[in-house]
Amino acid sequence: MMKNLQSTTTLNNGIEMPWLGLGVFKVEEGQELVDAVKAAIKHGYRSIDTAAIYGNEVGVGQGIREAMEEADIAREDLFITSKVWNSELGYEKTIAAYEESLSKLGLEYLDLYLIHWPVEGKYSDAWRALETLYKEGRVKAIGVSNFQIHHLENLMKDAKIKPMINQVEYHPRLTQKDLKSFCKENNIQLEAWSPLMQGQLLENVELQEIANKYGKSVAQVILRWDLQNGVITIPKSTKAHRIAENADVFDFELTEEDMKHIESLNQNHRVGPDPDNFDF
Repeated sequence: MMKNLQSTTTLNNGIEMPWLGLGVFKVEEGQELVDAVKAAIKHGYRSIDTAAIYGNEVGVGQGIREAMEEADIAREDLFITSKVWNSELGYEKTIAAYEESLSKLGLEYLDLYLIHWPVEGKYSDAWRALETLYKEGRVKAIGVSNFQIHHLENLMKDAKIKPMINQVEYHPRLTQKDLKSFCKENNIQLEAWSPLMQGQLLENVELQEIANKYGKSVAQVILRWDLQNGVITIPKSTKAHRIAENADVFDFELTEEDMKHIESLNQNHRVGPDPDNFDF
């Protein structure tokens, strides 16, 4: 049940992951980042999502440690995610990248470690490394990011362990219906990055009408739509009032009609790179 910010879903390995978390993409190292992470945790967020390529793991770790100390929260009550970057995909390199992320974050373990992008010919070796880390009990859950159906099928041909998460761009303009169905059938939890389409949907008239009906903001309606679709979501913000607003989505429910209306806004439109056609 989704009752509050601590509400979780159970991943395919039995690990509990919060439905809503804080994303820190493009937030640079510095006090603003530390304060954002602290504000989120103090407000009740338990899930923080970062990545090696964001270049902000040190500040995220500092924010986590300060919040734990000040709010008296145990490490086990938090759910921390990072991701291995494309240049580090390979068995040994991926294990070394994991060590480096832990070191920067100042943590003993991660709750979730993801392959950031499906670089052809490289992600299978990286997945073996994640399986090793998982089997050794060094990470609680492993998964992928930006994988399309064919990437997942290819990965699972040789994988000993099925991914627990696929984190992808997902919002009302990119509803990823087929991918969502595939993940559901295979018991892989879908997670949304850029759920608000980097702010581009906040002025949408149709969404504004729906929001007015519930006395909520457009952002809250979109995040609620994610949750009711069974998709974990990690909106990014550095402002304390926005971090609080994004979390205020547990006291209302969208009707089936409104859910479908939002779904109908789909245009298969990406704001991020295409997982089938990227060159980094």
